[in-house]
Amino acid sequence: MKHFTPYFILVAFLVSFQFLNAQNMNYEFSGISVGNPVKDGSTSYSREEQTYTLKGAGENIWFENDQFWFECTKITGDFILSATINFVGKGVNAHRKIGLMARSNTQANSAYVDVCVHGDGLTGMQFREKTGENTAEFKSNITAPEYVQIERKGDTYIVRVSKDNQPMVTVAEKKFDLGKEILAGMFVCSHDADVIETANFCNVRIEVPAGEEVDGYQTQSASRLEILDVETGLRKVIYETDEHIEAPNWSRDGKFLIYNSTGRLYKFDLEEMQPEEINTGFAQSNNNDHGISFDGKTLAISNFVEEDGGGNSIIFTVPIEGGKEIRLTSAEGLDDGPEYSPDGEYIYFNSTRTGTMQIWRMKPDGSNQEQVTFDNYQNWFAHPSPDGKQLIMISYPPTVPAGSHPHNKRVMLRTMPVNGSEIKVAAFLYGGQGTINVPSWSPDSKKVAFVSFTY
Repeated sequence: MKHFTPYFILVAFLVSFQFLNAQNMNYEFSGISVGNPVKDGSTSYSREEQTYTLKGAGENIWFENDQFWFECTKITGDFILSATINFVGKGVNAHRKIGLMARSNTQANSAYVDVCVHGDGLTGMQFREKTGENTAEFKSNITAPEYVQIERKGDTYIVRVSKDNQPMVTVAEKKFDLGKEILAGMFVCSHDADVIETANFCNVRIEVPAGEEVDGYQTQSASRLEILDVETGLRKVIYETDEHIEAPNWSRDGKFLIYNSTGRLYKFDLEEMQPEEINTGFAQSNNNDHGISFDGKTLAISNFVEEDGGGNSIIFTVPIEGGKEIRLTSAEGLDDGPEYSPDGEYIYFNSTRTGTMQIWRMKPDGSNQEQVTFDNYQNWFAHPSPDGKQLIMISYPPTVPAGSHPHNKRVMLRTMPVNGSEIKVAAFLYGGQGTINVPSWSPDSKKVAFVSFTY
């Protein structure tokens, strides 16, 4: 395991750092009416909300020819395209369609594959394997999902959907030869030549995953600093950089974030929307275990020292002014991610003691250790909201080993009331280690800062 030396320091003077425009994260989407519908479509983009509104007509996306409005971009290689989608208004035809599509070209009879949601809720993977052939379909048993995703992995396309803030389910996966360079994007079809339908697309992301041979620790990805509105589910990218950044920690006054990158710590001003390096003195190998004291005056940092053979991971407490450590856990395996509840009544942590990584809590003296989550996901880093009402955690798929938290995975941010009722998905993203390692709630408990990754 890696050994780190913790330090407690006052936030010191700051050094300016490069700022990149958050809108650079968007691919260059452009719109086109495929199949020459009698009414042209359009797309508007809200920079404030980072959402797309598509208006389009078209007789259908079916049989051997299509008519619809397509907001798309050219892309090669593997990708994950995702969005939260909804129709605007009651609509005219129950068979109107919205969704995400990968397509060989803009010809009406082009080969394509999509994730399609109809006005009546019917959902599935539609596809035309070869130019000019009839469309076929795999239907989903989930109707009217709010979140849809299409992934290309080699020559395989995978469609996933989510409804009611539940984990995504796979509708279908199938091999297609759409070409090396394809068009990928959002679509709307009215299923009525004389009608314009409207749909909203938010949380639109194109993520380029790491190849199977890529180690996220050795070949680190570019990063997006995002803010999630926990109530609405709306995500906004506030900063993008080619540097690998991790663990945004929200200040107690709500004015800035602190994150780590390349061994340094940075203060990200939420007014100026730019980062500045924090002077941490000799500590130049800082990792993602930094923390801000409850009074907002002191910053705790964790500085890399050396690496040895590992062993059990154990949770201790120590007075902030220094002194004797007190051991709190003794279970075999990995105990990690300790964090006090705002009222000081509990310490939340994650542990592999049951065979999977689950969230636990205990009294500050280590007594009354009790399990909080019980599903088959690998749950890490539970952060209580400042109002003490709910937790947010990062959840890996069951296929990830219990003691591992890699960078490069499709993961979920999930919220859970502290009384233990239903867990809900707050965000789907490509990330992992470094996404949300530290307390990242806004002081009003309405938003969470996190990092997503893309190659």
